[in-house]
Amino acid sequence: MFSRLGRFVVKQPWLVIGVWLIAIIAVVATAPKLTATTDQSDFLPSHYESIQAMELQQKAFPNSNTPAALIVFERTDGAPLTDGDVATVQAAAGKLDDQHLKDVLKVQAAPAADNRSIQIAAVAMTKVTSAGDTAQTDAVKALRTALKDQVNGTDLKAGITGAAAQQLDQQESGNNALAIIGIATIALILILLLVIFRSPVIAFLPIIVIGVVSLGVNGLIAMVSKAFDLKVDSSVQSLLIVVLFGVGTDYILFLMFRYRERLRAGEDPKTAMVSAVTRVGEAISSAAAAVIIAFGALMLSTLGMFRSLGPALAIAVAVALLAGLTLVPAIVSLLGTKVFWPSKAWKQEPTGARFASVGAALGKRPGVFAVASGGVLLALGIVAFGFNPTFDLSSSSTSDTSESTVYSKELLKGEPAGTTQPSQVYLRTDGAELTAEQLTAYRQALTGVSGVGQVSEPKLSTDKSVAEYQVTLNDTPESDAALATIKGPLRDTAHSVAPPGSTAVVGGMTSVFVDFKAAMNRDYSVVFPVAAVLIMLVLGLLLRSLVAPWYLIASVFLGFAATLGAAVLVFQHIQGNSGLIFTLPLIMYLFVVALGTDYNILMVARLREEAREGHDPHKAAAEAVRHTGPTIAAAGLILAGTFASMMLAGNTALSQMGFAISVGIGIAAFVMAMFFTPSVTALIGRRAWWPGHGGDADPAISLEKQEWDDPRWSQPDSARR
Repeated sequence: MFSRLGRFVVKQPWLVIGVWLIAIIAVVATAPKLTATTDQSDFLPSHYESIQAMELQQKAFPNSNTPAALIVFERTDGAPLTDGDVATVQAAAGKLDDQHLKDVLKVQAAPAADNRSIQIAAVAMTKVTSAGDTAQTDAVKALRTALKDQVNGTDLKAGITGAAAQQLDQQESGNNALAIIGIATIALILILLLVIFRSPVIAFLPIIVIGVVSLGVNGLIAMVSKAFDLKVDSSVQSLLIVVLFGVGTDYILFLMFRYRERLRAGEDPKTAMVSAVTRVGEAISSAAAAVIIAFGALMLSTLGMFRSLGPALAIAVAVALLAGLTLVPAIVSLLGTKVFWPSKAWKQEPTGARFASVGAALGKRPGVFAVASGGVLLALGIVAFGFNPTFDLSSSSTSDTSESTVYSKELLKGEPAGTTQPSQVYLRTDGAELTAEQLTAYRQALTGVSGVGQVSEPKLSTDKSVAEYQVTLNDTPESDAALATIKGPLRDTAHSVAPPGSTAVVGGMTSVFVDFKAAMNRDYSVVFPVAAVLIMLVLGLLLRSLVAPWYLIASVFLGFAATLGAAVLVFQHIQGNSGLIFTLPLIMYLFVVALGTDYNILMVARLREEAREGHDPHKAAAEAVRHTGPTIAAAGLILAGTFASMMLAGNTALSQMGFAISVGIGIAAFVMAMFFTPSVTALIGRRAWWPGHGGDADPAISLEKQEWDDPRWSQPDSARR
């Protein structure tokens, strides 16, 4: 099949290029705009309590003016507020309210904090109606501009925090991160490809091809998201850049290394390209299938953010594969050997013997390499047991210097930590009116809950059948302590002390986080095993073996544990953070398991090829490392580097994600695929291919066997010549 595909593409390159261009233009012209959301409640199913509370609030209090933002005032010298300062704050809040800024419904100052360190003004805004609604973030921008005029010339300084302000800062941080990641990714790919091939043509080839293809990918994702009403998380676009350029460049590298190898074997450029597609087509298709399956398994998630992330990234990988097997071969077949211009190095085998030496050593002592590489993975994997998830999405998704983060911390000087995002408790009857005695007793019960700082007077719905209590926690909304308060004593008390004939639900962002954690635990138990089983099926079909998939997937799981352990070691133990962003294990699992399997597949496919040429298991492992080692090293370096660019984004979430994934890919390429997989395969021997015949010599390809049977098989080509 891949031989026929290669011949067609090489014979009709202009047709292939034309079809690609027409398809991309058509998709871009007809696709809707891809919009992202940062509201985590958009991703939870309706059976969770936090979502039920939100739905009740929208029904019973459609015009509720729960503050969307908070203005925090304090003295510039850090001293307690004077009576004059308090009066200035009251006047400033009144003037801001009188300006009637668009989508700002009310600005109202609260009394100064008991210790007079700060004073806040609550800002009610028009409610957001959709993921693309910018009413509140635009209002924050206008309010920040107007606020400067109110504090200029006074002894006060002020800033805006709260949900709307945090969302604005997250969006701006995300846009900055997107630009930084894009520039860093492209620069890294250019530099590494120039070093590897010494040709500007081949260096710019992936950038141009993937850059054009990405336009169509974004359009396809937008179409799928709209068709299936999928909510796209704001981090998707950052991940798309690195997935497209990283994976796409990997597939192009796999192809170009084999193309160069066939040219060196004496084939003309067009025949060499057909041979390259034929020989690597099955391997990279299987690798892409493993990635797509792993991403597709996210469709089983209960969380909308992962259900949308899975198809988005699967589409990106599928298109990158298709471009690698058709568009790139078509372009290269037109360029021929000019693709390597001006370098002439492609004509001769490299004189370096590093991979040949490593392969020879591994072939002689596979047990040593298996124990050493497995020991590294196991040691790091043990550290992973110290993983602690954190739900601090607000500060972790923005820089420490963003206004919402700075003034969220300033707020803690005089108000309970939960003031920025109070929780809500809704008491509901079946239609009967709630009495004053019931409301008072219920409030007293909530006030007595451990971890609760303040409980507001109840607000009643029009028919007096629903009461809303604003509950301010003593701890920050995303902290472990706040989650424990909501999950345990607050929900338990709210449910148990509800008057006869009534029910209660607890809402607010902390309640959303509690439900998120429950949903994530459920997803871990479903998505992980399903993805593992499906990837094993791909490996079994590729290798026609029932043995190899087991130790290959086991090595990938070891790599996942080692990666998580490395992240825990760096961020929790060395940097002293309380934990890692809670979504990291699932995202890391998918990238490390799926993309890590890529390198395993590439190595094991070459192992099978060498075995079918008649080599014994040890020599086959040595030859596989010698030939495939440079490809995996280059591809792993590029892919790890593209993900590492996320660490430049300036926020904790992307930094942790970039570090973990880049380290995971490094482990997958330089520990698992390079050492662990070939050494274990050499130890198992031909039994690794049972019940198939992958380890048996194939008469069709063993014509090349004589060269490899030379006693100098462990030497580089230059020495053997």
